[in-house]
Amino acid sequence: MATDLTVKIGGEAGQGIQTVGDLLCRVCRQAGYFFLAINDHESRVRGGHNFLQLRISDSPVLAPASQVDLLVDLDGITCEQHGDELKDNGLILCRPEQQPERDGVLAVDFTQLAEKAGDKATENTVAVAVCVALLGAGEELCRNVVAQFFARRDDLKEINLKAVQAGFACVSESGLKGWDLAWEEQQPGGALLNGAKTLALGAVAAGCRVGAFYPMSPATGIMAQLVQLAEHFPMVVEQAEDELAAVNMVTGSNFAGCRALTATSGGGFALMTEGMGLAAITETPLVIINAQRPGPATGLPTRTGQGDLLFTLHASQDEFPRFVLAPSTVADCFDTIQRAFHLADTYQVPVVVLVDHYLVSTSMLVSERLEVSPDAAPKAPPEPPDDPATYERFALTENGISPRLFPCQSQALVKATGNEHTPDGHVSEGRQNRNAMVEKRLAKLPAMKKEQRPPLLYHEEAEWLLVSWGSSYGMVREAVDILREQEFDIGMVHLVDMWPLPQEPLQGILSQHKWLLVEQNATGQLGWMLRAELGVEPQGSIFQYDGRPLEVERVVKQAAARIGG
Repeated sequence: MATDLTVKIGGEAGQGIQTVGDLLCRVCRQAGYFFLAINDHESRVRGGHNFLQLRISDSPVLAPASQVDLLVDLDGITCEQHGDELKDNGLILCRPEQQPERDGVLAVDFTQLAEKAGDKATENTVAVAVCVALLGAGEELCRNVVAQFFARRDDLKEINLKAVQAGFACVSESGLKGWDLAWEEQQPGGALLNGAKTLALGAVAAGCRVGAFYPMSPATGIMAQLVQLAEHFPMVVEQAEDELAAVNMVTGSNFAGCRALTATSGGGFALMTEGMGLAAITETPLVIINAQRPGPATGLPTRTGQGDLLFTLHASQDEFPRFVLAPSTVADCFDTIQRAFHLADTYQVPVVVLVDHYLVSTSMLVSERLEVSPDAAPKAPPEPPDDPATYERFALTENGISPRLFPCQSQALVKATGNEHTPDGHVSEGRQNRNAMVEKRLAKLPAMKKEQRPPLLYHEEAEWLLVSWGSSYGMVREAVDILREQEFDIGMVHLVDMWPLPQEPLQGILSQHKWLLVEQNATGQLGWMLRAELGVEPQGSIFQYDGRPLEVERVVKQAAARIGG
């Protein structure tokens, strides 16, 4: 029988929920199971109800499940808030004073067991051990993972190993039966990664050597990963005084020939648009990661959404070419950020990578090998002209791409300004020159369009299609599988390269099928783009904008109602 179990652990900020999730993920990885873990936390340092939800399977999973097999209540309100998600045969772990009147409950005094182990702070390790025991894994496997996790501190390792022993003893004494899964320690078949880490790794693979940022959830995790990587690679990561300073640091680094990156969220991206415009008019490569969260203003700082698509397409004043990319999975983040640097350098334009809180913070087992692209490495600048005085940084060319030399690279003088300028970089307000420069920059678009990846297709021959983009890929694909099992003739079209829009494949597919738009915003922003660019209209839409990850069951229910009706 296929394995597909979901564990939900709820508690307050400061109770170590993230550590519980991390340890459980490591146990699953060590036993060869696939998993996907999502963090749901409020924007508080301490207090507030948080939870981690872990889906465990013997085959790859790309979406969270809504029904829970094991519910762990560490704060006294988890059962109240999530009890209706528990399956009929599900189990509950809770403290004795909060024990509900029902079967399948194990009351555990986490505090008492932790204190016996030597430190109240090991409550989360006790919880891990109890969960692992109920899932059917052996104590030795759990001990090995915990020992490795605390390997740098012998004192902490010993205390936490005692906490593991206490947790397993508690389950053994209770007589409660959990699940008898096949747990066997083996060589892990993949890496434990989240989107933040793969984005940072991809940036390093692409030769990024400067990072500048101002902290803003959920993008801070990406830059924090870069800070850790800077200990092993020739890289400088700087916390700037604000977002405008960060984007200007990155633009300046790129101008000097050093690949650089910044990451922010919607509010910070709004501040960065001035710097984005500077990069556009000086034709300086620029890579910005916009980790979306619901807004406006502060909005929901620790939630997820897809509300920045149209804003990103039109960010900064006037008209200039740009790329907008939206990776679909944790693994795809690695490839996408490499492409972003390559495209920014090749076309000398800004590239915005649209991710979101869900994609950045979701942890999973990535079994595919992350490959460094042959195009990832920075390319050498062209040879300077024999006569340095003839060099024109913004020379008018047929494809709009001018020779980009770096300052101090040669005797050629590299001039740039935020004003409109002549081909050699001097300020100009002439009408003919203005027309020529606008047309030169826009001349890059035909070649840029050819660079765009076509949408991901799944059962594209079906009568109905679900059309989605970005991080919702896994949820929509699983919804398609469920609907097909229910004998609906349905498939999927999923965009990852958002702008320039890959028109030809989309036009052909969407004009010949009935389709439903699936987005995590309230106005169907992808739908606006498709209507404006292709003149196509969906037969309906499925929107979710509550700040939580897209729910597979919602998509299935609404799609079935629309198609069946």
